[in-house]
Amino acid sequence: MTITQQNINITSKLLGRDVTLTILKPEEGDIAEPLNLLLLNDGQELENLGFINTLETLYNTHRIKPIIVVAIHADENRIDEYGIAGKPDFKGRGGKADTYTQFIKQELLPQLENLTGFGEFDTTAFAGFSLGGLSAFDIVWNNPAFFNKAGVFSGSFWWRGKDLAKGYTDADRLMHQVIRETKNKPSIKTWLQTGTKDETSDRNKNGIIDAIDDTIDLISEMEAKGFSRLNDIRYVEVVGGTHNTDTWGKAMAKFLVWAFGR
Repeated sequence: MTITQQNINITSKLLGRDVTLTILKPEEGDIAEPLNLLLLNDGQELENLGFINTLETLYNTHRIKPIIVVAIHADENRIDEYGIAGKPDFKGRGGKADTYTQFIKQELLPQLENLTGFGEFDTTAFAGFSLGGLSAFDIVWNNPAFFNKAGVFSGSFWWRGKDLAKGYTDADRLMHQVIRETKNKPSIKTWLQTGTKDETSDRNKNGIIDAIDDTIDLISEMEAKGFSRLNDIRYVEVVGGTHNTDTWGKAMAKFLVWAFGR
């Protein structure tokens, strides 16, 4: 299957800036079934992730269904636009996360048919890395009418409302709070990856790094809402995996097969 690549800029009135998108799609003649959609935060990292090579390999071995990938490039506003909508962290980071969510729903998704030639998709997923993973998860969690799958690589689930030095407890983790406060279980499936060398921090001194602890605790919160480890959640722990595009690129095939596998 041949993949076409197109870089385009769209103007976001909400974000007050131009947003660069990299759109990857199969050649029209290669599409003989319903298409799927993947939105990807930190789209500027596609090359470092080896993303196109991974996609081609999976297509050529008939392991995934056809996908349109819309990779959204971040810029210097990343730390404000990514995060949890309406819940900046203790330093005020993520203050525009709610605006970024509205950009996705009100500006990007309505333009997709215009941009790609396709408006209906079988599976619609949103994925990201680190803070972009937190953003993707938050958007999918709160918008199951738009998305049915989330992919999170080394997600920043430490995102907290209180400084460690000012009486922090695990209850101050904001995404965990959002899950606890959600009344109805959203109809979504989630893929979560951590690396055993994502970081060295260990807040509670239990011998397990925070990146893993925070992700496992998030899964527990989801299970308390009725999610099933067997059917709704896939957790991948990469031994020796680090907090960078090298590890995430190597894990990408597992995510794509999980989300869009034949």
